[in-house]
Amino acid sequence: MRDQIVARIGQLPEGQVFTAKDFLEIASRGTIDVTLADLTRSGAIRRVRRGLYDVPRVNPALGGQLSPDIDSAARAIARRQRWKIVPDGAWAANLLGLSTQVPAKIVYLTDGPSKAVLIGRRTIQFKHARPKTLAGLEGKSALVVQALRYLKKDGVGRQEIEKLRALLSAAEKRKLSRSTRFGVDWIHEIARQVEETPR
Repeated sequence: MRDQIVARIGQLPEGQVFTAKDFLEIASRGTIDVTLADLTRSGAIRRVRRGLYDVPRVNPALGGQLSPDIDSAARAIARRQRWKIVPDGAWAANLLGLSTQVPAKIVYLTDGPSKAVLIGRRTIQFKHARPKTLAGLEGKSALVVQALRYLKKDGVGRQEIEKLRALLSAAEKRKLSRSTRFGVDWIHEIARQVEETPR
């Protein structure tokens, strides 16, 4: 059991945040807790906050560990709590590379309760949203829609459309176009342009 936990952690990319619950199908909670405590002591993993761990990313130039990956941490918290989450506004645009500005507030819309969680030196704000707001939104489609809402119609041009074309797979483009069909007209028009194959 312990070996399976260690092997799975060994396959995780640096910066990946996880919780004890992520291993419940392969070991008992007691075995998981003891194993994670041992790995934390040895420095193989890092305790980000109570119940959250990561495989720390190291910057050789700076000679130290980098801050935890905020998006990975938010998703680990959501998995543990069984929440649905969607990055909101400026943070969604930043995650997609449509904006280089790291927002002062990192906000995720959620079907769970509103809550602030400190990760390293950053605070993640989970903001309760009405089910209607999150309906039909998931994965990359949700991320794109939130980013477009933040950028607004005038802030989306050829460059942003090309970036989204390069970023999304053909299946993701189709899904984006389908999921925005009954939403805001200009967002669906952008989604349609992203789906089109440039001549």
